[in-house]
Amino acid sequence: MRFITRFTAIAALGLTISTPVLAQSIPCGGNFSGFMGKVAEEAANRGLPDNAIRAVVAAAQHDPQVLRFDRAQGVFRQTFLEFSQRSISGSRLRIGAEKARQFSAVFDRAQREYGVPAEVILAFWAMETDYGVVQGNFNTVSALATLAHDCRRPELFQPELFAAIALTAQGDLNPVTMTGAWAGEIGMVQMLPEDILERGVDGDNDGHVRLKTSAPDAIMTAARLVADLGWVANEPWLQEVTVPADFPWEQAGSDRLTTVGQLRALGVQARFGNLENDNAPATLMLPQGRNGPKFITYRNYDVYRKWNHSFVYQASVSYMATRIGGAERYDAGSPDTGLNGDQMVQLQRKLERLGHDVGGADGVLGAKTRAAIRTEQLRLGMPADAWPTPELLNRL
Repeated sequence: MRFITRFTAIAALGLTISTPVLAQSIPCGGNFSGFMGKVAEEAANRGLPDNAIRAVVAAAQHDPQVLRFDRAQGVFRQTFLEFSQRSISGSRLRIGAEKARQFSAVFDRAQREYGVPAEVILAFWAMETDYGVVQGNFNTVSALATLAHDCRRPELFQPELFAAIALTAQGDLNPVTMTGAWAGEIGMVQMLPEDILERGVDGDNDGHVRLKTSAPDAIMTAARLVADLGWVANEPWLQEVTVPADFPWEQAGSDRLTTVGQLRALGVQARFGNLENDNAPATLMLPQGRNGPKFITYRNYDVYRKWNHSFVYQASVSYMATRIGGAERYDAGSPDTGLNGDQMVQLQRKLERLGHDVGGADGVLGAKTRAAIRTEQLRLGMPADAWPTPELLNRL
């Protein structure tokens, strides 16, 4: 799944819609039918066709299960080793190789036109839907309408609801039968309607963008999206490294941008192959601290951050892409014991009391929590590798 917010204008069926799509334009909450009535009024103001508006409004139902999924994203509380080992199976790697051969001409076109290699697209395809096998069975417009009505993130989902109306108008979304993920993503690589509307590519030349059923459409659209997110052709994104025990661990982390040369001077070496040139921007990533696996991330890794804000997702899907491309299995190391969910919440609350902004005590080890942990480890004279341990929790 991916959530990106941005300003955009819809252009579909020759329509010109002057109002920026990205904005919460309708008050959230209240009676759902009344809310959808306001959606219809706003959609008409934006120039969307009446028949598409009526079809979406008639199909949309409030779905409490969508809200339950939205509130319980426990998968991202797993560690990198847990998440990556469960999601990167021998079967997925094997199927990825088969898909690469089956659609070799499409992948060649994607790399030629957008600069994105096959393994990057294949990793997203595998992680999002197991190569299209598990695309979700939530009615798409009901999911989007429920989340647009909900007051947690209406500024994200209201624009997507209008985009779904535009897709309905151009014949690429049936509001009654279209199904997908609980958050409204559609198709083999799970894209939100705005992305499909703006970046959809007709890979099989049938006149439509059908990401649920057409692998060429999904591959080409994913390649275009990845390119638009900032992909730089012919550059790496992630590489496993070895790091000496006396490395200054506070220099690691996504907010510690440096260069390959500076990391090399501190003893960082490629576990296999060679590092990029010394001037290449890079960071040292320690998903589970100084005793776990270690990677250098290059500037193309930023695309994974933009695709999904979850650290374990980013790290896992980017690593999967290297494996599909032929990289060896990582050295898992022997990470220090981490914290369970309740302990993580306790730690985050302690960090908040110490004045740190951790983005809320949600039990998820995100970038803000890692930065706060590193600060406190330095203060306490501990190795500052941003990995939460029972020792740190007790000492705080």
